[in-house]
This record gives sequence, structure tokens and C-alpha cells, in this order.
Amino acid sequence: MDDEPGSWIVDFYDFRRELICPVTDGNLSVYGDVHAWARRNGARQGTPFLLAPNGTADARINLFFRIGPVASRRPRTWRRYAFSLAVWLDFLDAYGRRWDEAVPEDFDAFKHWRMTDDRNAGRVRPTSFDADRSGLNTFYTWASQRYGVVNPVPTRSVELAPQEWGGQGPRRDPARPAGSPRRQVKWLLRTAFEQWRDVGLRGYGFDGRRPEGWRGFNEDRDAAFVDGLYGTGLRLAEWSSVLDIELPPQAEASRFPKAWLAAACIKGGREGREYRIPRSVLKAVASYQDPLEGSRAEAIERARRHRRYDRLPGLTLVVGHNRAGRSLYLLTDTGRTAVPLDVLGPEERLRLFRRTDNGLEPLALWLGNNGMPKQAHSWEKTFQRANERIRRQWATAHGAGLSSVGPAPYGPAFLRPALVHDPVSGLEPQG
Repeated sequence: MDDEPGSWIVDFYDFRRELICPVTDGNLSVYGDVHAWARRNGARQGTPFLLAPNGTADARINLFFRIGPVASRRPRTWRRYAFSLAVWLDFLDAYGRRWDEAVPEDFDAFKHWRMTDDRNAGRVRPTSFDADRSGLNTFYTWASQRYGVVNPVPTRSVELAPQEWGGQGPRRDPARPAGSPRRQVKWLLRTAFEQWRDVGLRGYGFDGRRPEGWRGFNEDRDAAFVDGLYGTGLRLAEWSSVLDIELPPQAEASRFPKAWLAAACIKGGREGREYRIPRSVLKAVASYQDPLEGSRAEAIERARRHRRYDRLPGLTLVVGHNRAGRSLYLLTDTGRTAVPLDVLGPEERLRLFRRTDNGLEPLALWLGNNGMPKQAHSWEKTFQRANERIRRQWATAHGAGLSSVGPAPYGPAFLRPALVHDPVSGLEPQG
């Protein structure tokens, strides 16, 4: 949530939480069931809404996330579009322009400010701006059809000069930044990936030694997670949504045991699919899950001590699991109910808990320091910290001059072969 003074505020509907009525606001009960109102107006769990700096809402903007093609997207897409819209609206406010009055010249000024204006300390890379451009174009395409407003985002394709395309005849949208290719996938050998993991996440230096005093907090979790990304080929959002009961049993003899990826966790997926998990990844995950030495058990115990699970609103209790049928048995108002794993999306999975002899425990495999299920987007901070540590270690090992290469790249570095020399952003292809 962005609540800086004078800026647009982004928040998200959470129907599992009770509405708290501040004394100054009076009693919300006079307005009826506010959650029911929101549902009738098309809001769902996780639907974004934006508020202007003066606390008012433009219903036309918020309707964008409730009807039309965007309403069927995943919460991760809603989140990205919502924050892109907020940055754009803040920029227009500074210009004294309303969003429905914006013209292409405003977008050009926004592009300059976002990427190259030296007065903007928060400039972004081309790939980040391209995400803004895509979100704004989607919003204005919808708004122009519904409200007749002008789309200020240039969408006309122009043919590239022969020297730019090598005789292949491609066309490029002029609003796309020149440094933002549609697909930038780079291969990395296992040895280079392991060096990135060991230096960035496990505390080693480029000399293969760990400094004295290295604590290694959540080292087993972070290393197991990136090993899984590399070994399975799953997207970040897919691997981060896996439940512990969806992993193959450790006793399976195969070198690459099969696992099932639920349809609701696949980007644009309508059906689930099988994927393979290297046995080395399963061993790393098992170490992370170890009840005596793994950091997962420590995080769960920490949450129990602070009674975080007991206070969690909207918790869903799981009372059984059918591995062959790929379904869970949930405790609902009508009793024990079977629900296919394929229909449970990433957001729902964060609320799945089982009751054990020691107390409540999440089914989500990946947990944060506080014992709560770790959301997919929170891994970006983990990778940023790893990249920053690699930058510092490289500068220490090879000369202080390299410390001026700029901020650490955004997202994990193992998608590119040279972290320091080729700072390309992006965690996963977004196409």
C-alpha cells in the first residue's frame, strides 16, 4: 500500500478481514454490508482499488479491475497494473491534468520523467517502464471503448530500418523503450548458477570462503527455492504457490520424480500439468522442512509463540488430502468438503492450514520470517538483496572501482551469464 502524502493510494479488497470502524467515522453498519456491496459491484478477493490524495475514489478507474478482460486476470497482474496506474495518476496530478484529459504529449513527458529525467531520483529501467506502458495501454483501450476518452499511449507500429532488423521486416511500437525487448531469456550453466546462489544467498565470497559471523538466516529456504526454480523450470509464481502435500514423496525411486502443477497456479492455464523435480531439489527442500534443523519449523514455532495463526482472518482448515485424486478436504460451514487442488489459486493457498498436536501449521511450502506464507512478489526483495551482496563481494574481490557499476539488477541474476557485467533486469519473462 502506497500512502505517501499527496499520492494516490493503492489498496486491495480482503473479504476475510472484519471492517474496523474508527470512532471518527461512526458506525459502518448504517451503510449495510459493505463487503456485499463490493461483491455486487464486481469486486473479488484481492481486487485493487485506488483512492485520490484527497481520499475520494473515481468509480471509473476502479471499475477497470472489476469488469472486462482485466477482471479475469490473476491478482499478480492486477497488482502490477494498479501500481502503474497510481504512478501515472501522480504524474498527471503534478501536471494539473485529469486522467481522462491526457494526450499523447503527456505520455511522452511521462516516459521522459520515468526513465531519463535527472530530476527524478526514482528512474526505472526500460523493462520496468514497458510494464507501465502495457498496463496504461490496457486501461485506456478499455476506457476509450467505455467512456470515449482518448488513449494517450501510442500504439501505432512503425517499420524498422533495414539495418535495425537485418532484413526480417519486424515492426515496433514506438512507445516501447528501445532497451525493452519482448523476450530476453539467457541460458546459464549450472556452475555459474551455483556461484550466484552461493555468493548471493549462502554468504560465500568469490574465494569460496564464508566470512566470520555469517548467520545464514533462512539460507536453507532461499537456496532450496532457487534450486527449485532452476531445476524445475517453473515460473516464480508457480513454484512459490506449491503446497507441501504436492511434493513427491521422498521415497520415490526416480531421479526426477513427477509432481503436479495446479491449473489455477499456471499463467493463463486452463488445465494442470505434470513437471519433474530433480532429486537434489527434493533433498534441499527436505532440509528446509527438517523439524529439528530446518528454518521452516523455526518460522512456524515463532508464529505460534506470537499467536499469529490464531488471529489470522479467513483461515481455511484442511482436514484431509487425497493424493491420487489431487484434492483436499476442507472444513466448511456444511462440514467436510472435497475441493480439487486444480481450482485453488495462489491467494487461496496462503490461507490453507492444518491442525497438528503442536498447533496450526500452514500447508504453503515457503514461509516468511514471521511464519506466514510467503507471497510470490516478496521474493523479489530476496533476489535484490542477493544481487546487492554479489555486487559488493565482486567489488571487494576485484577492486573498489567496480562498486560504481550502479544499483544491483532487479530480480534473480541466474537468467543471465554475467551478473556484474550485464545488469539486465527481470525475474521471469512476462510475455
